[in-house]
Amino acid sequence: MPKLVKKISLRKGKRRIPKGVIHIQASFNNTIVTVTDIRGQAVSWSSAGACGFKGTKKSTPFAAQTAVENAIRVLIDQGMKQAEVMISGPGPGRDTALRTIRRSGIILNFVRDVTPMPHNGCRPPKKRRV
Repeated sequence: MPKLVKKISLRKGKRRIPKGVIHIQASFNNTIVTVTDIRGQAVSWSSAGACGFKGTKKSTPFAAQTAVENAIRVLIDQGMKQAEVMISGPGPGRDTALRTIRRSGIILNFVRDVTPMPHNGCRPPKKRRV
């Protein structure tokens, strides 16, 4: 009598995603890249810190480039052809991250800057008297 062997399949590798959204959060200290499907479910993510950079090296354009390459590698296996890019933050990795996505072969529908801008929000601290 043969034993029944239950096959466990990973949900991550199974899904085919033709179109998605790439969110880039470029702060002064780190660059975080999250790739989601159209509904906003995260598919893959990477950051300069997760790629092994520590300290001030995280805030370099090269670290941002490596983070984007790591996040996109999963997508190309899952068959993503088109993407929208949302860039947020003033960090040094912004331009390099976008350049890396362009080179990867994914067609970009649009690139949007979603950096939050205050409409003269909080009151600044009082002037320093020296």
